[in-house]
Amino acid sequence: MTASSSHSDCLVVLFGASAGGNGAKLGSDERELILLVWQVVDLPSKKVGTLHKCLVKADNLELSEPCRELTGLTPESLAKAEPLDRVLQQFSQLVSNDLKVLGSSSYIFCTDGQLLIRQVLHPEASKKNLLLSDCFYSFYDLRKEFHDCYPSSAPMKDQTIQSMAEYIGYGIDESEEDFGVWQVKAMVAIVFSMLPDTCSHRFTTPETVKYKYETGPCSKSEAVDNETVIRARGLPWQSSDQDIARFFKGLNIAKGGVALCLNAQGRRNGEALVRFVSSEQRDLALERHKHHMGSRYIEVYKATGEEFLKIAGGTSNEVAQFLSKENQVIIRMRGLPFTATPEDVLGFLGPECPVTGGKEGLLFVKYPDGRPTGDAFVLFACEDYAQNALKKHKEILGKRYIELFRSTAAEVQQVLNRYMSAPLIATLPTPIVPVIPPPYTIAAGSVRDCVRLRGLPYTAGIDDILEFMGDATGDIKPHGVHMVLNQQGRPSGDAFIQMKSSDRAFLVAQKCHKKMMKDRYVEVFQCSGEEMNFVLMGGTLNRSGLSPPPCKLPCNHLFCQSRPTNAGISEVLSIQGCKSSMILSFRWDGIILLAIHYE
Repeated sequence: MTASSSHSDCLVVLFGASAGGNGAKLGSDERELILLVWQVVDLPSKKVGTLHKCLVKADNLELSEPCRELTGLTPESLAKAEPLDRVLQQFSQLVSNDLKVLGSSSYIFCTDGQLLIRQVLHPEASKKNLLLSDCFYSFYDLRKEFHDCYPSSAPMKDQTIQSMAEYIGYGIDESEEDFGVWQVKAMVAIVFSMLPDTCSHRFTTPETVKYKYETGPCSKSEAVDNETVIRARGLPWQSSDQDIARFFKGLNIAKGGVALCLNAQGRRNGEALVRFVSSEQRDLALERHKHHMGSRYIEVYKATGEEFLKIAGGTSNEVAQFLSKENQVIIRMRGLPFTATPEDVLGFLGPECPVTGGKEGLLFVKYPDGRPTGDAFVLFACEDYAQNALKKHKEILGKRYIELFRSTAAEVQQVLNRYMSAPLIATLPTPIVPVIPPPYTIAAGSVRDCVRLRGLPYTAGIDDILEFMGDATGDIKPHGVHMVLNQQGRPSGDAFIQMKSSDRAFLVAQKCHKKMMKDRYVEVFQCSGEEMNFVLMGGTLNRSGLSPPPCKLPCNHLFCQSRPTNAGISEVLSIQGCKSSMILSFRWDGIILLAIHYE
């Protein structure tokens, strides 16, 4: 006996309650299901099966006070019940038996609104790794069906089982029945009142729940309704689009509708924009504000179509062609040597994770002038190949370790948009208060008496760094903590620390490498002042050695150790007697660091 996603002569009228909020609040507080009541209804004959009421044993038996008052249930009564997976097995068997008695073979749910299916059953089953059967992916919303049949009744958003029952004159006293039993009996009466011999209504277009999230590209020319987009904040940095779709399980996300947001360094910032298929689905998503993804709660706010397109929309034909292959798993590679070729990348990945189309499945990210950024995206035909690739995270290619992450079509667009639209000389923000008081004493020698901290939380300040370093703070030189800001004047996630000796720097790197700060692990590398300056000019430094800046021209660097607080880049250049054409790169670190090309 099966559920059907098309027209069926049988409905299973289904009602449920949670351990927390119910009615309009059902599912909004993440509380577990504790009650299911249902009855099979054969529409042509108007015959009904047995009315079943089943308690569900929640992992957390504590009940909210409103729930106790409404349902009359107690933790003691629930402790004797079966857990959700067993209840669902019993449900399937009992429905099958009733269908046999009624001479039918398929059915569709009919529920009081959307909440029980979308906001309770699907999210809870996902968290408990339970596989819901096909019957839970289509259902009739009784409130919508009733409003279609009786358009002169109360507005659909105000409908309740009680108001619908009163409208049709259903008169059984609610107080004489157990909670859930009266609701199902009233729902069955409401269904019968809408049948063709009385109201000519037909149940023909059920609500559907998508089985899985579909990936895909988005064009900047596409129209995106403002009422369909939300912003999710507080995501774990390693979250994928599939993880976000799982968080919103039960709601229908538009194809390619998850856009992970990146910070100025191209790293994920814990936010995502999500586009749903309708405003109704978006409104249900907003009800998941502060629901949990693992141990972290996620904030959910309204966003706009313009914001979504800014992140996810693309215009590049190269990207569109790369993303045109359907049902591909996308992996992002970061930290590639600038000299890496497609053959190098394919060799690094190896035969155990073949790339779709070979070289055609690789997309190298470049600056507008054609220089490589060290990023690439790779397509894999299946999950197994992608998992094999992810096992190579932080393995070495050349002299650099390579980071691999799950990615999305939206992230591909966003990274390409960011690099291709980046000006060769960015504009400094006005004015920024230096984080380190002068005088600045950054040596440029080869003694390895410095350490670099990479991967800091973007909210981290100097106090956080000092706490992170613990007892070693006594070995820091005066004014030796240098917070690196990006070109927008925001924290970059990097800092350099000048220690009193190379031995002290070595011990700090050994002790603190991959130690946690807030919710992130921080990498700590020993380096010299010369290497520190080299990195600030665009080179890279890790445990595998030093990679030069993208520029291959003879360079020198220049510190502007003091400047008027309102001075911009042009004023600094005039002070130093430089031309803008001589600028190769710069960093702002409470001072301005310029990489100067000698003409």
